[in-house]
Formats: sequence, C-alpha cells, structure tokens
Amino acid sequence: MLEAKLSKAGTLKKILDALKDLVNEASWDCSSNGISLQAMDCAHVALVAVHLQSKGFEKYYCDRNITLGLNLVNLSKILKCAGNDDSLCIKAKNDDDKVSLTFVNKENRVSEYEMKLLNLDADHMEIPVDDSKYCVTAEIASCAFQKICKDLAQIGDAVKISCQNDSITFLSNGDLCQGKIILNDDCVKLCIKQDLCLSYGLNYLNNFTKATPLSSFVTVSLSSTFPLSVDYIILNDDEEFGCIRYFLAPKLLDD
Repeated sequence: MLEAKLSKAGTLKKILDALKDLVNEASWDCSSNGISLQAMDCAHVALVAVHLQSKGFEKYYCDRNITLGLNLVNLSKILKCAGNDDSLCIKAKNDDDKVSLTFVNKENRVSEYEMKLLNLDADHMEIPVDDSKYCVTAEIASCAFQKICKDLAQIGDAVKISCQNDSITFLSNGDLCQGKIILNDDCVKLCIKQDLCLSYGLNYLNNFTKATPLSSFVTVSLSSTFPLSVDYIILNDDEEFGCIRYFLAPKLLDD
C-alpha cells in the first residue's frame, strides 16, 4: 500500500506542469525511498527523470514496491481542482486498479478524486551518464535560462550552445535574422573542461523550462558524447524534496 501526504498540493501541480506537455503517460515507481519516474517523449529524443524523496513528504508509507501507470494530462486536470495551499494525500492499495487523491483546504473542505491506473510497459532506462563525464556544467538562474530559450525561439528552431574560455554563448539563426546571448562567469557558475559547440531543439528546451517554478537555479551539463542534461532541484517549503532532470540528444549538423 502507498500513502503519501503533502502539506501543499502546489508542489505536485508544478511538477505535473513540467511533465505533461513532454510525456502523456508514465509509470510512477513507488518504494520506501520515495517516488520515481522515467519516461521518454513520443519521438524518443528527450528523456525525463524525476525523484521525490520519501522524507520530503509530510507523511509517507509504502510497504512494498508499487508501480502506478498514470495519464499525466488527466492527473494534472485533477490537481488543478486543488488550491496550491491545500493538503494532498495520495493512496493506492496493492493490486488495485485505481489511485485516490484527497485534497483538504484551510476550511477543512474535503475533495476526493479517483483515477484509473494504466497498464504501461515498464521499460526502465539507464540514466545516460555519470555527471563526472560531462565536459561543461553551467549553473544558471532558472528564470534567466527560461528567458534565453523563449527569446531565441522567436528567431529560430534550434540553439547552438558554445562554451569556451570563461563564457557560454547561445546562438540561434533564422531565415532573415540571428540572435546571440552571451553569459560570462560573472553571471553564471561555469566549469569548462573542454571547448564545445552543440545544437539543440528549442521546442524541447522550452518544454524543459516549464520546471522553472520548482527551483531558483538550473544546472545545464554538456558533452560531445552524451545527451544534454538540464537539472532542477525541487524545493518544497524551501527544503530539498527531489529533482527533475531532462536529457536531450543534440541536433545533427544538417538538421
């Protein structure tokens, strides 16, 4: 049986907002350590991994490993029925075909919802690479990274990320215009082991930045041999609750 309670439903609402436009359905793996998810987008270009620590919940009980196959769009719709400050309790019985969500607001109004579980293929993917294998890591204010991706999407479909010396450059080319944003080590925490220049789809990056409300900073890691990593630490009441991490394959030069 699983029983997980959050003091504020707003945190899970933000997590679903960061997932549902990239992945429609996914399996949530619940254990005594917490709740995890790994899923790829339908084009198999991007991978997202989420982990929520058991200690981050107000109450957490899971007596055996259980997998909840859920439609994330429908789950997000149910969560929108809760106020951000409402408490949330998730319950699932072993071998049951549904999960229940209970919201309680400040006036002790109780709202109860149920969702049917889906029988999804449980293909567990390996996280692409050890962090130490990345040649470049950049810690950027998450709102700044969101604005970079949003602004350059007005110019073109892809962004070329160049890292050299003490700066990281984001460049996008359109049919009639070009946009370039340069961040030096005064406004971003950079670790560059090797100069790199790689291109990525801005539609995916803009989807990733929907996790911005979850964290003040984002860590962007690059390598010529591994997927781009975009990592957000999830905070709940200013305490670390878990993380959401996106991986994206680079665009080919002739894309």
